[in-house]
Amino acid sequence: MNWITIGFIFLPFFTGFIVFIIPKIDRYLALGTALATFAYGLYLFTQPRLDLKLLDNFGVTLLVDELSGYFILTNALVTAAVTLYCWQTGKTPFFYGQMVILHGSLNAAFVCTDFMSLYVALEVSGIAGSLLVAYPRSERSIWVALRYLFVSNIAMLFYLVGAALVYQANHSFSFDGLRDAPPEAMALIFMALLTKGGVFVSGLWLPMTHSESESPVSAMLSGVVVKAGVFPLVRCALIFDEVDPVIRLFGMGTAVLGVSYAMWATDTKRLLAFSTVSQLGWILSAPEVAGFYTLTHGLVKSSLFMLAGALPSRNFKELQNKPIDTSLWLALVIAAFSISGFPLLSGFGAKVLTLKNLLPWQDLTMNLVAVGTAISLAKFIFLPHKTLEEPKPLKLGFWLGVLLLLGSLIVANVVYYEAYNLLNIIKALAVIGGGWLAYWVVFRRTAIKLPRVFEQFDDLLGVMTVISILLFWVAVSSGWS
Repeated sequence: MNWITIGFIFLPFFTGFIVFIIPKIDRYLALGTALATFAYGLYLFTQPRLDLKLLDNFGVTLLVDELSGYFILTNALVTAAVTLYCWQTGKTPFFYGQMVILHGSLNAAFVCTDFMSLYVALEVSGIAGSLLVAYPRSERSIWVALRYLFVSNIAMLFYLVGAALVYQANHSFSFDGLRDAPPEAMALIFMALLTKGGVFVSGLWLPMTHSESESPVSAMLSGVVVKAGVFPLVRCALIFDEVDPVIRLFGMGTAVLGVSYAMWATDTKRLLAFSTVSQLGWILSAPEVAGFYTLTHGLVKSSLFMLAGALPSRNFKELQNKPIDTSLWLALVIAAFSISGFPLLSGFGAKVLTLKNLLPWQDLTMNLVAVGTAISLAKFIFLPHKTLEEPKPLKLGFWLGVLLLLGSLIVANVVYYEAYNLLNIIKALAVIGGGWLAYWVVFRRTAIKLPRVFEQFDDLLGVMTVISILLFWVAVSSGWS
């Protein structure tokens, strides 16, 4: 098990290197790496948890368990689907090489339980992700990529100072050492992870980055990359009882913030980007069951970004006046149904399980957020459609990638089949029906342009400072260290 785990971590980096040496097999190497990760992810569910000490004196350790398994499976399926999507699009070996390196850095992040290894994994993922965003080489894509890289690097500088404070207090970089570290360490590290994960106000770099990237890159970013920042927050919430309510509170705030913008979005990709912000809040709202929700959200959001890229326009007003092909609409409906919590798809079980594990003070807010999610996704569900005589040609790889993700949403129902009882089904249908009614009565006919002030680069940096101060106050008031 030890050697299998070490091989699993190093395989994508070795494969990424080989891509540049043998560029003719770049797609096959990328797909093979994703399949190997998928096999390892499934293997984890048959094994007991593994604690692996690499540098014990410095607290550099790995932990592989069921939680890691869900995140690793998400990474595998999303990467495989994106590879299939890009199969016939003429992407260069550079694209596939960076995608494989990104895939490997995310795998590493999902098994780290020390702040130094996690720092390296997050930095590599940030660099590889920004290169993929800049891949089209247009002025816009380069600016968005640099903006993403700047915000990420500045956040990680704060993180590094926090990690140094942990080591100073314990002579160890282990997550467990955070308990004896000063409150400044917790504030700096958590602020960086909130930013990196696209959580709450400091994560509002996400909408522009995800909406302005190419569809396959948006699918990677929203489906799995942002989970690298969320994963350590979930892990810390499970380790420290004092951290759990803080993470839940930020999760709830993020869910409200994201869905508030998504309900009024008029651009397809911005709606999906803000929906990602909201869904990250769902993951953090119930850390005990975050793994299953992560898997479901990664599958849904990746498929939605792929499908949105095939629409004739990004503007909902234009889409409402021009029917799309029925086959494309059906795929959109399946994905939108899952994220709305419709039975027969794993999004239903994930929502039921998450709501079941909320604390009493979270219940009302998160149920209202569920209604808001149904309102947002209704914009896709109620698009006009018909069988077009000459539909936009879509390549086989596109459909293989989408079908892989949508099919996985059905198979993943086995994770929590206990959700299927009459009361849960009636509640889910009532929430979705209420959201659809609100969409037709209010949101379809009303347009409100919400401010984008906190998405500006200068404001993002200022908000990061404010969030770190807020976290410091929370740490001090809770008696941390």
